[in-house]
Amino acid sequence: MSYIDQKYINLCTSRLERFKKVRTDLWNFRCPICGDSHKRKDKTRGYIYKKKNSYFFKCHNCGAGHTFNNFLKSIDGMLHKEYSLEKFKNNQTGGNSPIPDKVPFQFEAPKFNTPKNKELSQLKKFSELKDHPAFSYIEHRKIPEKHWDKLYLAENFYEWSRTMFPEKFQNINIDYPRLVIPFFDKSGKMFAYQGRAFGNEQPRYITLKLEDNKEKIYGLERIDFEDHVYVVEGPLDSLFLDNCLAVAGADLDLINSEPSTTTAIYDNEPRNRHTIDRMFKSVDKGYNVVVWPSDLDHKDINDMVLSGYHDIMEFIKTRTFSGLNAYLEINKWKRK
Repeated sequence: MSYIDQKYINLCTSRLERFKKVRTDLWNFRCPICGDSHKRKDKTRGYIYKKKNSYFFKCHNCGAGHTFNNFLKSIDGMLHKEYSLEKFKNNQTGGNSPIPDKVPFQFEAPKFNTPKNKELSQLKKFSELKDHPAFSYIEHRKIPEKHWDKLYLAENFYEWSRTMFPEKFQNINIDYPRLVIPFFDKSGKMFAYQGRAFGNEQPRYITLKLEDNKEKIYGLERIDFEDHVYVVEGPLDSLFLDNCLAVAGADLDLINSEPSTTTAIYDNEPRNRHTIDRMFKSVDKGYNVVVWPSDLDHKDINDMVLSGYHDIMEFIKTRTFSGLNAYLEINKWKRK
């Protein structure tokens, strides 16, 4: 019963530093396993959350993850005994499920170590494709050379995708090459990817998740949350800035970075109601935002680079606002 779990989650208050309830079925605190940031005592990257009918612990700093039952056992053995006893009295196991009359025999298949990101081994990195016609795409976009090995070419995108998603793209007869942008987690494992068309093929972008429980946040494998974090919308835009993530449609809150040291750079779309709402929401939560000047028509960071801008960081610094100043600048910008 979830009320028992919630009771014991709230009893963790004195045991978990900076413990707070974010919203229904979501609590946040400093991770007791890794200690979270040793430089920033206000960092809180440990979470307890509900998935289906069970509660889980996850740290977005060290990557530790447990059921709430095992997490409670690790931080307070005595409290865990009380929790287990109360669960038992209510005919429940530590995992929120009723105790079965009989425990069926279960055979667990042996697990074999497989190479990380073996799916990408079927593709060529753009750093290996300088003589290929597709190379002109990233050359034209002026993608920095240090990131060429993060981008891949799928000569037959749908065929390659079906090796991971056999049920998808069954009725497509014509295949096209696409730029493949892998999304890696902090350990470097691919959990999603985006296929971008080189021409006018539709849809222009196809993004697929290999792990449904992870948000589409690009750049996690190279980000330093101890430093100032920049957040843009498109993965390619993020390659022009240091310590930069791309949310690719995900909510800014899911990044779990400190708002005061995070700057959000939304696309230059003053007529887009959704973009404006997201900017105001970011300011409400304490984030810094970049507000584009009214006389600038470039739609994003890559567009600025293509037009000849060289010192993008200087531009960002001069156009970064927070609090009341951000509200005023956004209101001026949206009337552009």
